[in-house]
Amino acid sequence: MFRKNHSARAGSGRASLYDDITDKIIAELEAGRAPWVQPWGSAAAKAPLAMPRNAATGRHYSGINVLILWGAVIQHGFPGQSWLTFRQALSLGSNVRKGEHGTTVVYADRFTPEDEKRRARETGEDAAAIPFLKRFTVFNAAQCDGLPDNIAAIAPPPPPGLIEPRVEALIEATGIDFRIGGDRAFYVSAHDYVQVPPPQAYFEPINWHRTALHELGHASGHASRLGRDLTGGFGTKKYAFEELVAEINAAFCCASLGIAPTVRHADYIGAWLEVLREDNRAIVRAASQASKAADWLLGFLPDADLGPDDTMAGDERQAA
Repeated sequence: MFRKNHSARAGSGRASLYDDITDKIIAELEAGRAPWVQPWGSAAAKAPLAMPRNAATGRHYSGINVLILWGAVIQHGFPGQSWLTFRQALSLGSNVRKGEHGTTVVYADRFTPEDEKRRARETGEDAAAIPFLKRFTVFNAAQCDGLPDNIAAIAPPPPPGLIEPRVEALIEATGIDFRIGGDRAFYVSAHDYVQVPPPQAYFEPINWHRTALHELGHASGHASRLGRDLTGGFGTKKYAFEELVAEINAAFCCASLGIAPTVRHADYIGAWLEVLREDNRAIVRAASQASKAADWLLGFLPDADLGPDDTMAGDERQAA
């Protein structure tokens, strides 16, 4: 009897973490803000546009943690995108200043309940593991004293003149059938091709590149690549979820390339809210799949150091 109650409480705690994350994302969307789009380059954002990274390992955070850490940078006015745990700060001869509050990030893991293990033994089937999130606390480098100069340094943004050629090189390197023409952008999964209007159709040339990254995000889900479910018709929850993945993927790609992300399909906010209210794990799954899509696309860049390495080190784990 005790074990049953203990399990229920544990499950409640796991659900609560998903709820906490989802509730924050819903609140942002209800206010008309997309958490994957921040006011980079404005007075509201002191930190430069970049993907958050672990200051001790140099590795990028991924999935929902990117949205969490971007939000914390804007909320607290941190000047940089570097983070580390309390132990990592100590290991670098630094310390977190007294009175500083950390930011909760998560990693995904799985566990198999005893009842499920018993069922699997009795039926000869594989036991089904249940996914869950676990919390970790990290601190921005600006919350620490005594960090080595090379750790505390804020990396400069890429030279503007290199951004657009790199996106165009990326498009070609993916090998995806990429067509230019017409008056709207889309991906046709049945025939596996992307079509985007010509650059001159866009008020700002960089918007063409943002659009291309969004549509390439859809193409990354093809069965021959990452194998996401692309069967949802327009207006369905599957369709809305895939648009969410493509939007967040584009934001991750843009940030990695030095392009300020934007919301391409703000008219989908209502559909996204419906998906998130129905499933408290949807935003975590969408952000995770978006990271995989961005990793796949950025892997075609000639500079290997731009492909986000999602594995956390030390006392962290792989991001959700």
